[in-house]
Order: sequence, then C-alpha cells, then structure tokens
Amino acid sequence: MAFVLHEVAKRVVPGISTKELNDYAEKLIREGGLAPRSLGEVGDQPAFLNYQPSGSRSPYPASLCTSVNDEIVHCVPKEDRILKEGDIISIDLGLKHKGMFTDMAMTVPVGKIDVESKKLIEVTRKALETGIAAAQGGNHIGDIGEAIEKFVDKRYGIVRELAGHGVGREIHEAPFVPNYGGRGKGEKLVPGMVIAIEPMLNLGTEKIIFENDYTVRTKDGKRSAHFEHTILITEGKPEILTSL
Repeated sequence: MAFVLHEVAKRVVPGISTKELNDYAEKLIREGGLAPRSLGEVGDQPAFLNYQPSGSRSPYPASLCTSVNDEIVHCVPKEDRILKEGDIISIDLGLKHKGMFTDMAMTVPVGKIDVESKKLIEVTRKALETGIAAAQGGNHIGDIGEAIEKFVDKRYGIVRELAGHGVGREIHEAPFVPNYGGRGKGEKLVPGMVIAIEPMLNLGTEKIIFENDYTVRTKDGKRSAHFEHTILITEGKPEILTSL
C-alpha cells in the first residue's frame, strides 16, 4: 500500500495529468506492488474503484482520489486535469488485500511551491503524527481529535464534516474519527481495532462545499492539505499499517 502511493508521488510533476497518476496507481495495485506472490496469484484490488458511498448517485469511477489546491478530498482524476508548477495535490488511495482494506493519503508539491503551502503540508503531516500518538489502547476516539485540534491551535481551518473512520472488512466502517474533540469522549480504543486517521487542514475557513457527488472544496477557495494512515490499536503505541 505505502509502496504504491509513494511510487505515485514520485510521478507528481508539472505537466502530468491526474488520470495518468490514477492509471499508474491501479497498475501497481493490480500487480501487487513489491509484495512477493505465489505462482498464479493475482495482485490486489483498488478499493475506491466502483465504490458507491451512501448518498452518492453513482459509483466512484477511479482507483485514486486526486484533489488539487482548494479541492480537499475525493476529486476524480481526469485526462485534461494537468498539474502545474506550484500546485499541491492530495493523493488518496484505498487497497483491498486478501479481503481486508487499508486507506492512505498524502499531500505533495508539484515542483516548487510557495512557503505558505509548504507550511500547510508540514503542519498537516505533523497533525497526523500527533493523532496517531494519541491512539493508544484504553484511550478514546476523542483523545485523537483533541490532540490534533490542540496541535493545530487555530492556525488552520480543521474540516469537521469529514473525518477518519474504521477500516478493515469494508473501506469505511464505524467509528467516525473526527479531527477535533474532547479527551475521554467517544468510543474506547480497544486493542485489535483498526482505524484510519486523516486530518484535513485548510489555509482559510474550515467551511467546505460539496461540489458534486465526490469533490469537496474549501468554501473560500484557499488551499487544503490531507494526510492519512491506517493504524492498528494495541496495548501501547499503535502500529501503522500503511508505512513503508
């Protein structure tokens, strides 16, 4: 999983289309990445392709979500969507391996980007690390959100309508894992539980626009960054299932 997304990230350069990134991701998934396979064994499956979440009028038509600049999440890759120098892009990928799902995302620069965008990406990445550190067995869902919210400290808008989630036998399961909250609140984190944590931070307002069935944008048109890992809750430090 991590191998696939990091390989896709290497292809994020000015002049490439988001569809090319999607096609490369799907190719790597179906080949099984670098995972050793027995003779005749096929690769993995893209979890997002043809997935139809509740409320959507049609299945998602791609394997990768490619959200550029003010697009927060779930933007469909397109052949005519060409990345430009200075853009930033969230690449979000779900994978099914032997009946189990994982989910991962990262935001990467397209060529050279401005200082403000660099800082947004770095703070969002660190917000994810902060949330993961709080996800220890015996804590609660609210501890994760509280840690992220405290770390962000009103420097950026925290998207509230969208959040992390359980993952395992389905790509999206309970519980809802928001990036804000209160210590000791929400469902208790039990060893063996698998969840995806995914902070989404906006340069401006936390308010968002649902543009269509999938694309979500910032209401003020300012940039957004997004990072995500799937983790396993243990008695102590959580295990990151989507790390290299």
